[in-house]
Amino acid sequence: MNGDFLVLLDEFEKEKGISKDILIEALEAALVSAYKRNYGSNYSARVQIDRQTGGMRVFLQKKVVEMADDSVSQISLAEAKRINSAYEIGDIVEEETVPQTFSRIAAQTARQVVTQRIREAERGMLYDEFASKENDIITGIVQRVEKRNIMIDIGKTEVMLAPQEQVSSEVYQQGQRIKLYVVEVQKTTKGPQILLSRTHPGLVRRLFELEVPEIKNGTVEIKGISREAGSRTKIAVASNDQNVDPIGACVGHKGIRVQKIVEELKGEKLDIIKYSDNIAEYISAALAPANALSVKLDEEAKICTVEVAGHQLSLAIGKEGQNVRLAAKLTGWKIDILKSESQQDDYGEA
Repeated sequence: MNGDFLVLLDEFEKEKGISKDILIEALEAALVSAYKRNYGSNYSARVQIDRQTGGMRVFLQKKVVEMADDSVSQISLAEAKRINSAYEIGDIVEEETVPQTFSRIAAQTARQVVTQRIREAERGMLYDEFASKENDIITGIVQRVEKRNIMIDIGKTEVMLAPQEQVSSEVYQQGQRIKLYVVEVQKTTKGPQILLSRTHPGLVRRLFELEVPEIKNGTVEIKGISREAGSRTKIAVASNDQNVDPIGACVGHKGIRVQKIVEELKGEKLDIIKYSDNIAEYISAALAPANALSVKLDEEAKICTVEVAGHQLSLAIGKEGQNVRLAAKLTGWKIDILKSESQQDDYGEA
């Protein structure tokens, strides 16, 4: 060890944000293990690295006993008292030693320990950075496509966007910048495992929170979201201020706010619904753009029957049942759609 080594540790501390003391402490512990591997497990030693000069000292440790049976790990009380009269049985006597071949082992160990600790520290800092972004949006750049997986550069690391988290209607091209929702960040031995998504309803929620100041400051509240990514999303909003229209706030002047969100979602349709504590009103609103004539509730079974005009039936049900399915998911109720007056047997449900 020398001053050059400490200069190197100083540089790591500034560049990587890893404390020099942490590295030196780890190195001292690793050198003790290296010493035992080299000279035998019955050897007990302490390694001390000078924080100012980088100089290294090795101390062989022996336990004070009445009569020593092992000269490597033990020292007799009589011999210990010749060194210092204050020693008693059970104390540890340290003798500085200068192992001839230890400098080479120390150099190898130092390199391994510093490299390992840097990796661990970088993984830890990377985890801390992205753990704070869990349930938030980040921007990434598409790097390449590997079979069905999309590799995304998110700054300090590269993360895979799995097939189930991709929107089937979207085409991802190399160099393309996209917004992604951070679903979860897990700490692993290989570094943070980051789950990204383009399909998660949280992406829509965060886009509205970023684009609509009234949501960010709490004036307007998002009560629920149901989404079929790439096709349609229903979002229920309520106002905590009677002077603020929640739907108008989300749409923005001439639709500018909602249009920005639609553009980010690559044309996905958005139905902004006014939330109501009156469940019949809420279900009726959730079926927009269809107009409900009546809503009958079965509170115990949590099933409702919604009657619509004949020409509104297909609109209420939606293509392949999507509209009523999203409304049911949004409200938490099973919804049966029934045509008014004639042809009562022509119905849809979700």
